[in-house]
Amino acid sequence: MCGIAGVLDLAGLRMVPEGIVQRMAQALVHRGPDEEGYLHRPGLALASRRLSIVGLADGQQPVANEDRSVFVVFNGELFDYPEKHAELTSRGHRLVTHCDTEIIPHMWEENQEGMFKRLRGQFAVALWDVRRRQLILGRDRFGICPLYWTRQGDWLLFASEIKGLLASGLVPAKPDRRGIDHMFTFTAMPGPITCFEGVRLLPPGHYLQINPGNEGGAAPVINERTYWEMDFPDEGDEDPGADQRKLVDEFEQVLLKAVGMRLRADVPVGAYLSGGLDSSMIVAMACKLKGPAINTYTIRVDDPALDELSAATLSARHIGTKPPIVQVFRASDALETYPELIQAAESPVIDTSCAALLQLARRVHACGQKVVLTGEGADEWLAGYPWYKIAKVLGVLDLVPGMRLSDTARRAYFRLNHVPQYPPEMRHGVEESIGGPNAWIDAYGLLGLSKLRFYAAPMREVLEKTHPWAELGLNLERARRWHPLNRGIWVAARVTLAGHLLQAKGDRVSMHSSVEVRYPFLDEDVFAFTARLHPRWKLRGFRDKHLLRLVAERWLPPEIARRHKVIFRAPLDSFHMDPEPPFVGQLLSEDSLRRTGYFDVGAVHHWRKAFRQMRAGSLPRLSVEMGLVAVVATQLWHHLFIDGALSDLPTWTGLAAAAKAAPQV
Repeated sequence: MCGIAGVLDLAGLRMVPEGIVQRMAQALVHRGPDEEGYLHRPGLALASRRLSIVGLADGQQPVANEDRSVFVVFNGELFDYPEKHAELTSRGHRLVTHCDTEIIPHMWEENQEGMFKRLRGQFAVALWDVRRRQLILGRDRFGICPLYWTRQGDWLLFASEIKGLLASGLVPAKPDRRGIDHMFTFTAMPGPITCFEGVRLLPPGHYLQINPGNEGGAAPVINERTYWEMDFPDEGDEDPGADQRKLVDEFEQVLLKAVGMRLRADVPVGAYLSGGLDSSMIVAMACKLKGPAINTYTIRVDDPALDELSAATLSARHIGTKPPIVQVFRASDALETYPELIQAAESPVIDTSCAALLQLARRVHACGQKVVLTGEGADEWLAGYPWYKIAKVLGVLDLVPGMRLSDTARRAYFRLNHVPQYPPEMRHGVEESIGGPNAWIDAYGLLGLSKLRFYAAPMREVLEKTHPWAELGLNLERARRWHPLNRGIWVAARVTLAGHLLQAKGDRVSMHSSVEVRYPFLDEDVFAFTARLHPRWKLRGFRDKHLLRLVAERWLPPEIARRHKVIFRAPLDSFHMDPEPPFVGQLLSEDSLRRTGYFDVGAVHHWRKAFRQMRAGSLPRLSVEMGLVAVVATQLWHHLFIDGALSDLPTWTGLAAAAKAAPQV
């Protein structure tokens, strides 16, 4: 993968001021340390920072077609590029490099915007059509590669990371409280809203079509289009899969092909191996296709309850690959790494295990590796999370006509555990905004309760004026016709997958160390195959990922194939250790809390003491701990990117430089 950035004059043909796009590219150097490339034209500047993985010798960007009427900067991988290259050549196109980027301008020549439906892989692309004087920005189907954009007056800017936008000097770093509320709603930043005012994240499966204005008075036009959406059969029309053996054979072959395509590279490809079902399946198939010498990497959390090293070692031994390279992660490491994590993610991060993955990517880089495979996506497509089972139980309570006994059960549980709660009608409103009952509402609600505990008046105003679920821009027309389990898969993919697993736990922490992560389960054909199946092949009784487990029985030891879902996590109470880290106390001081205005000072101070008296491992304590981590993370984000006066920690280094270099335009 790489980093891309650019600036477009929406008012005419002004040259982009000197140094702007270079600063943007420099802020992304960790994404592409191997080389840089620029395009300067009247009214336009494009930049690329390249991580060389395919076509090492001749893949420098920007890349153009034969007559240089189409220019492209590109972040990602197109896994079927050899086949596409051959097809284009057979139709008379002349391609002169060995990299996948070059197929894009030629596909644009043939298909224009229809090109996106034909791109297969993980990507964020910026394309300049000289003849049409049109800029196109597009993003892959599931949101693996990020792409941010903003309009500042008559300038439109885009970049792979928000740091690239801020480094321009044209984009002021101002907080958007709606984005912070999204984090407290979803524990993720799914977009399009971000924590920075005026900065938007292009949603997965979307592209922007930007026509600048001109000096003759024509106004600029910016259109956002959808080229792909997740879809499922109507409830009752799913494939029943009458022949189990045939279904297992077919899924095995689809997944094996997806792994094989993601092993394509001109550098060695490794893999993450947690010892869970998903990553073990990917490693087993990769070793069959590539041989057992593949490097695998795992994290050993220094807590017996969270450590997965023994399972990873068992998987490696059975598969026949080398023992995994181990990165030890201690509770103190979360504290030491968190400022770097927030800087990498550009938003508050509640999941402390992201810090462990940041360290793991650093270890991969230190081993000289640029590419790893991982198992994200299996839990999403095959209902691997425990709340699907909880929703199944609660759904039985609602079978009584005219009653919502599940609401009664939730209220009783919260009252017994002294947990604050929202009125039932609020939950029903959320259900309506996402097409019907959904397993993820309860999961997201665990952190969402912290809004009632911690929000100060300005954030409570956000609660009254906005609706995070509605701001996701979901298309509900089809969703209401799907099986409830498929609606859960859909919401998980749009929110948790795109906004957390592929962001703070994926792209940001890996590319911070110049490591590209590839996701075989997020192959287009793998999704299409699982989407058409009846839900019982995903959740059979209370056996999650049923079909994948049937495949795994052919490849893995029973202990792994049948292993229950273990959500990788790290200790949440790292921020509350004794003695307390100085920066935590500084961020949560009365002065710092009043300076940001996000959180109620008295409530924060109360719960910092009160949670220690709560039963360890209980739901109420977990909810409070998550809330406190979210408060610290939000204050830390504000310090790093917005203010810089909340603690003794240094701020993001590009912020002062960008402000100093801000051009007068």
